[in-house]
Amino acid sequence: MYRTAILCLFLMLSSSTVFALQNFQKDTSYTVNSSYKKYKKKFPLIDIVKPQKFENVSEIENIIYKTLENRSLYLDAFMNTSENNPAVILVHGGGWKSGDKSHMKPMAEYIASKGYSCFAIEYRLSDEAQYPEGIYDVKEAIQYIKSNAKKFHIDTTKVAILGTSSGAQMATLVGTTNHNPKFEQQAEHASSTAVQAIVNLDGVMAFIHPKSSEGKMASWWLGGTSKEKPETWKEASALTHVDKNTPPILFISSQYERFQAGREEMIQILDKHDIYNQVENFPDSPHTFWLFHPWFTDTVNYITTFLDKTLKNNKE
Repeated sequence: MYRTAILCLFLMLSSSTVFALQNFQKDTSYTVNSSYKKYKKKFPLIDIVKPQKFENVSEIENIIYKTLENRSLYLDAFMNTSENNPAVILVHGGGWKSGDKSHMKPMAEYIASKGYSCFAIEYRLSDEAQYPEGIYDVKEAIQYIKSNAKKFHIDTTKVAILGTSSGAQMATLVGTTNHNPKFEQQAEHASSTAVQAIVNLDGVMAFIHPKSSEGKMASWWLGGTSKEKPETWKEASALTHVDKNTPPILFISSQYERFQAGREEMIQILDKHDIYNQVENFPDSPHTFWLFHPWFTDTVNYITTFLDKTLKNNKE
């Protein structure tokens, strides 16, 4: 009986391990519909932005860019049909714990229609892998995209990274750590992970800051609280890394100041080094304004104008 019990326990553990490896379940608590329901009462004119096909944009979904031991990571490509376009990598939000690359589809389609090749990427969330693994994923996506420049119609010297909410925090960290070996991981693709522009939509620049109220969600991602892991919280903050080599940045923010933590200090450093930066604000908007009308059109127009200025007119 004892041997039988041990065998049953072993089989249960083995089968559960296999299931976990082969069927990793994402947290789906954060969705566009859940946000819509949350904000509808306060913003009665709110409407969900739907995907839109453009004649000058070709789309390929679920391209494998990284193979892990137990699964693969995917990206969706939205490419302007012209050649040698600037590239835009889009990083979704969801508190580092939830969210999906599909949330970026309407924005990617619109930006691509204006002469860009856009890529909405999947990365590992905090339930699967803690910081800095998600940052490595984003950087390896950049490498993969650059390594397939001809296929994706891109100019590898003109790449922007764009993020929303927690994805904006990640995108800004990726952009401010260009050529920083601590944030590089040996990858199959040897292309550079450097980007030439950053777009931050309501993402914190500093985790430990008077304006910041990051707590449980950040702790899950960073592997401990700010008291337990103060150096990690500092290292994961883009403000820690901004310097004379930081690319131009566009900040677009909602009415909630906590998502602007570290922005003023970052702008001071950017201005000191004469690095172009731009701030746009929606004073009466939900946090996830980019997912909804009436804010979507102004948002993507701000973004494309900024990208035209910093990438298409960039002579470097």
